[in-house]
Amino acid sequence: MFASKSLGVSTHSLRKTFGRQVWSNNDESNKALLYLSGLFNHSSPAITKRYLGIRQEELDDIYMSL
Repeated sequence: MFASKSLGVSTHSLRKTFGRQVWSNNDESNKALLYLSGLFNHSSPAITKRYLGIRQEELDDIYMSL
């Protein structure tokens, strides 16, 4: 039996981890975001970016560079 609750791992967190890994393994490309958008059934790559937390990282980097 898989004890996901005791490990603090959910199918949702695995899905997001999968998406981040695919994006990272493909040189953080827009093409990877396009494919993930379709796979996750998102209406646009921008939503996939937000879902994976990529947009927030980019905004944080901008603030940190000031």
